[in-house]
Amino acid sequence: MDWTVYILECADGSYYTGIAKDVEARLHAHQTGRGAKYTRTRRPVTLMYTEPAGEQGDAMRRELAIKRMRKADKARLIAKD
Repeated sequence: MDWTVYILECADGSYYTGIAKDVEARLHAHQTGRGAKYTRTRRPVTLMYTEPAGEQGDAMRRELAIKRMRKADKARLIAKD
């Protein structure tokens, strides 16, 4: 199974970027407070963007590239989708 890079919008308007093999299961984990420490206190979260990323290493590199983007650039990426 291929990896996916995803972006969530948190209740406070911030973005969280992560990777997963099963995005729906990972989203459920975030919604129930078992996803990431960052999203635990910023629920509910909304899935805004997904991007197929191939192997885990590729997904991790893309995740890091997105995390380094400014918020406005992430918003543009989401809008393109």
